[in-house]
Amino acid sequence: MSFLNDIRIILLLCLTLGLMPYFPEPHIWGKIKWMAGGAEGMQPMDWFDVLLHGFPFLLLVRVLYLKISRSKNGHSS
Repeated sequence: MSFLNDIRIILLLCLTLGLMPYFPEPHIWGKIKWMAGGAEGMQPMDWFDVLLHGFPFLLLVRVLYLKISRSKNGHSS
């Protein structure tokens, strides 16, 4: 499971799965705007979409947090 800690793979996931489809706007961006507008009419499939397209970004935040916290503690990664 070391791929979950590989920032290059996670960035690739963010740029592909996280943003697809790209046009007319990234899918996750449309879902975030919908939720910010009150999420009126969102179905369970829409919430699953948010989870699916948002997961790579959660992994990215996690890995960045781990790298920053390790560097502050003096550990090399």
